[in-house]
This record gives sequence, structure tokens and C-alpha cells, in this order.
Amino acid sequence: MNHKPTLSFWQIWNMCFGFLGIQFGFALQNANVSRIFQTLGADVDELAILWIAAPLTGLLVQPIIGYASDRTWGRFGRRRPYFMVGALLTTLALLVMPNSSVLWVAVGTLWVMDASINVSMEPFRAFVGDQLPPRQRPTGYAMQSFFIGIGAVVASALPWLLTQYGVSNTAAAGLLPDSVKYAFYYGAVVLLAAVSWTVFTTREYPPEQLRGFSDAKPVSHRPVAATAVRGRGLAWLLLGVGGLAAVRYWALDKQLFVLGGGLSAYGLALLYVSYSRSHNMLTQILVDLQDMPDAMRRLAVVQFFSWLALFAMWIYTTPAVTQMHFGSADTASQAYNDGADWVGVLFAAYNGFAALAALLIPVLVRWLGLRLSHLVNLSLGAAGLLSMLVIRDPDWLLLSMLGVGFAWASILSLPYALLSDSLPAEKMGVYMGIFNFFIVIPQLVAASLLGVVLKQFFAGQAIYALAIGGGSLLIAGVCVLRVPDPSGDEPAVPAAINTDGV
Repeated sequence: MNHKPTLSFWQIWNMCFGFLGIQFGFALQNANVSRIFQTLGADVDELAILWIAAPLTGLLVQPIIGYASDRTWGRFGRRRPYFMVGALLTTLALLVMPNSSVLWVAVGTLWVMDASINVSMEPFRAFVGDQLPPRQRPTGYAMQSFFIGIGAVVASALPWLLTQYGVSNTAAAGLLPDSVKYAFYYGAVVLLAAVSWTVFTTREYPPEQLRGFSDAKPVSHRPVAATAVRGRGLAWLLLGVGGLAAVRYWALDKQLFVLGGGLSAYGLALLYVSYSRSHNMLTQILVDLQDMPDAMRRLAVVQFFSWLALFAMWIYTTPAVTQMHFGSADTASQAYNDGADWVGVLFAAYNGFAALAALLIPVLVRWLGLRLSHLVNLSLGAAGLLSMLVIRDPDWLLLSMLGVGFAWASILSLPYALLSDSLPAEKMGVYMGIFNFFIVIPQLVAASLLGVVLKQFFAGQAIYALAIGGGSLLIAGVCVLRVPDPSGDEPAVPAAINTDGV
């Protein structure tokens, strides 16, 4: 059969360079949105629910864009049109966000920004699977991780860097400082330029050529077991409705409505599929969800606990560090803003460590294989988050970020390397979008539960959200041992570790 050509270093560089810009925008969002919300009047226990925009837009946008890009072909290619449209929309959102005058405008802009980032980001994962032969895919995903790290280093630290050059990092109550505003403006320029570079320096294989390569997996078409799907749909619907009723009857925290609503919506979608006689985007995505490859099902659990930890960190690091290490929750105070700037430096640090880790991970994989390498890296991340509970000197939090950086680089590369070889080329986009459900679902869980847990059990102390994140990464590391390695040549697991019992 026809083998997919091996690409040069610079070809891989060009096809991944756009991720530098995407991550520039994503890092500005992660490092500054909680700060923006608090400045505009949000309380700490409201942050999780206000962040709900990010996972909801990902849940809706990513499978749709994956499905659509699988079926797109024209003069501008298959995935590249989505790169460009998403970049343009994200650029506009980056210009609007720091000029939000009231909280609801900032929340609405977050919806637009996250949806636009997802339009560009989702096809990039499928792009590597399209362009590279299986043995080069770990390198491609590691290169993406490298650019993610580099872009996020600069973006996360940008408000702090601007402050060092004399830009004010304080403002009147309810207003954002100039250091944050200018960081978003610079981010808009970098994002558009980097994505444009990838769009105009790469090419794509036509669909018929992709199907002819030896690594193309055949597409399976299994009939839908309508009765089984209907039963699952009814069960999820009853669980969701019961949860909504319980929240209302016992006057539980309103954030739990998100979880009950999500369960109900999934149940209704499955019921629709079980009764539908038509073939459309929704039915196909849900059918593909039911027919996931075994490796994808097991990786879903790993992704769930990994991203639950990340979302806890992104939401709560700013209030945790400003409260615990800088001693202030007053968003107009110098201490709070110094702490918030330092969080930007910490986020830059873990992304910088991730860029270095991306260079080391391929070596680690050759020694330990994909699964054990991911276990090691997730364990380092867990140690980093848990250490933040005992470290008091904010400078030493940089050491915590070393472990987080290794985990972040690994999460962005090794699960996709484990997954991509098991996916059919014709459905690479939609399956990558479905795989991202298991990034989005834990974010919805975090957004609906973390605020409640902190309020009820930890007196609103944000630092304990990071402890929950550390425990979640440990669980993810253990679960990765259950995932089959598609290469079949991974080093044996030591006898002391029984993967069958995990």
C-alpha cells in the first residue's frame, strides 16, 4: 500500500506553529479571566459557575467543527479554513475582553472567545493525524506542546512584564489595569500572525489520497442498537431530572443545576437518536460516541481526571495565591494585584517547563513507553499542586510549577499519540472532537461542584481546590495503565504494578 511520506523538521514546525498563537490567546484567558471577573465584582465562590462558558462552548463546538472539517475540501484545504476563521474571531474577542465594563459583558465575551479558540484548536489535533505517518505523530504532538509552552510562557507573564517596564498594574475599583489591557492587545496580534503562518505555509492531502495511505483505518458502520440506546437515554434523563428536583426541593447550591441540566440534555439526545429515522450531524456524532474504539474509552477516564485538575488550577490559582501567599482578597489593593501578576508568572513558568518537557518526553517514551511516561508526568503534576498547600514563600511556588509543567506537556501530547493510531482517517476530526468531550465534561463538573465543595467543606478557601486537583492527577496516572498501547512495543510494566487490577 501507499505509505504516507515522512515530513521534515521544518514542515512539522510550520504545521504546528499556529498553536503558538492559539495558546497565546488561551493562556491570556486562563491567567486573567478570574482576575477580570473579580475586578468586575464576582465573589470567589461564583468564579466556577462564571467559567461555565468555556466547557459548554467546547462541548458544542468541537464535535461540530470536527464533523464539518472531515467533510470539507476546497481550494484552501480541509482543516485550514477553520484555523483562519477561528483566529479572526478570537482576535476580535481579545480586543473586547479587557474593555468589558460590567461582569455580564465579560462573561459573554468569554463565551465568544472560547468558542472561537475551539474553532481553531480542534482541527489542529486532526491536522497532525492527517499529515504525519504514525511513527511521526508523537513528534508532531510534542511539537504542538512545545509551541503551546512557548506561547503560554510569554502570554501568562505579559501583564507582569509590562508592569516591570512601567505600565500600571492597578486601577480604580471596577476597572482593569493597563497592564492587562495591553497584554490582550498584543495577544490579538500574535495569535493572528502565528495562525496565518501555518495556513499559508502548509498543504493538505485531498480526502481520496488520505484514504489510500496504508495507515488509514477502515470506517466501521455498525447499526444502532436502538433499544439499548433508548434505555441509556432514559436512565440519564431520569438521573438528570431527579438531580434537578433534588436541587430545587432541598434548596441546594444553584450551581448544581448545571450538572443536572447536562445529564438531562444527554439523556434527551440519546432518546432522539434511538427514535430518529434520519441521518444527520447530531445522530452521527452520537452514534460515533457509542462506537468509540476501546483505547478511546479507556483514555476518556484518564482525560476526565486530568482536566478536572487543570480546570481547578485555572479557576482557583489566582484567589488561592492572592489569599494565602499575598494576604489579600481586595481586588483594588496593591497586594492583590501583585499576587495576581505573580500568578501570571507562575503560569508562564509551568508553560516554560512544559516547553522543555516537550523536548524530553520523546526520550522518556523511548525508555518507558507511552503509558508509563504519562504516569510519571501526571505524578509530577500532582506533587506540584499538592505542594502549594505547604509552601508559604511565593517564590518557591516556581518549584511547584515544574511538576505541573511536565504534566501539562504530557496531557497535551501522549493521550493523542495513544489515540490517533486507532482512528479512521475519514473520521479523524469528529473523533478528536468527541475525545474532547472528556476534556469538557470534567470542566462542567468542576464548574458546577468545585464552588459548592469549597463553600461547604473548606470555608471558601481556594487553596483546597488545588489539593483536589493534585488528587485527581494521581487518579488519572493510575488509570492510564489500563490503556492499550497501539505500537505494541512498549516496555513491560514492572511486576509490582498489576494493570489488570486497576
